[in-house]
Amino acid sequence: MKLSKADLRLLDALQSDATRSQSELAEIAGMSRTSCWRRIRDFEESGLIAREVALLDPQLAGFHIQVLLAVAMTEHTDENRQDFEGHVARLPEVTECFSVSGERDYVLHVVVRDMDAYNQFLNAQILKHAAVRSASSTFVLRRVKYTTALPLQM
Repeated sequence: MKLSKADLRLLDALQSDATRSQSELAEIAGMSRTSCWRRIRDFEESGLIAREVALLDPQLAGFHIQVLLAVAMTEHTDENRQDFEGHVARLPEVTECFSVSGERDYVLHVVVRDMDAYNQFLNAQILKHAAVRSASSTFVLRRVKYTTALPLQM
């Protein structure tokens, strides 16, 4: 998709605050309200805008433990990969899952309320999975940076 400078300004504004009015977005992008509305719909239909959500603070929502969980598989078969990825997709504690290169096969971002919940999650949901050989936990001490915004070039 070819993006104009106005498109980039519009997308940047949406990434920082998607609750802005059409008028405000149009002004920021340098477009008419109708053009702005049309471009947003185009972005949604193309999948460039995947969805609009509210971003919650994990601590304030009661999730006091965040973990980067590195997982190694028993075998690198398509069946194991698909089975594990499907399993992880159904786990609400996993907010992100990356297939990675290196010594481990996956890195998961996990959020739970407390250490007991994490222990239960790790033992019952990850280590008991037939495709998992081992897992290594790295606990988040504090969030230094967090953004969902892509670094759009203008």
